[in-house]
Amino acid sequence: MTGKGVGNSLLRPPGNSFAFQRFVSYNFEKTVYRMPNMSKNRASVELDGVDRAMLRLLQEDGALSNATLGEKLSLSVTPCWRRRKRLEDEHVITGYQANLDRRALGMNVFAFVQVTFNMHSGQDSDHFEDVMRRHDEVTSCHKITGAADYILQVVAADLDAYAEFVERVLRKQAGVSSIQSSLALREVKFSSRVPVPDA
Repeated sequence: MTGKGVGNSLLRPPGNSFAFQRFVSYNFEKTVYRMPNMSKNRASVELDGVDRAMLRLLQEDGALSNATLGEKLSLSVTPCWRRRKRLEDEHVITGYQANLDRRALGMNVFAFVQVTFNMHSGQDSDHFEDVMRRHDEVTSCHKITGAADYILQVVAADLDAYAEFVERVLRKQAGVSSIQSSLALREVKFSSRVPVPDA
């Protein structure tokens, strides 16, 4: 299928719409750790200045050893390990990962996808979320406010692969009435780092 053919195949009539849009987009994060209850608020963890400095350093380089980290923070290895372990146990640190360049792996298409359901069924939503967690093409999935119910970030090798994912996965989900895609033209910013506020 040619690029033009793919574009045409993504257009659907009203009532079961798939809008194909283009815009210069911001790609903020590559989600590797998916939390099961993303919408739930949680109490803030009490952090002192050393904890905050440790978090900033680990966001810069998650592979830092406790010895190197302690040296940067003027801590011996054991107190450094204890602080780090507490931050992990309290899920302030949720994991360590290597950030990969998707284009170096041949993933040249990055899409923001808004999915709308025709009715709010808890069973359909739960099933949809479970399916999204199982597909590696979906690097992020959030339930959102507004006209759409979910926004996804999806990577694919090319437009043909993206169109195949939409037809094979998204359009087969029960209750979905609209799928609206916006393709990133240029990556302006990419970061998985969370700002660590001062005390």
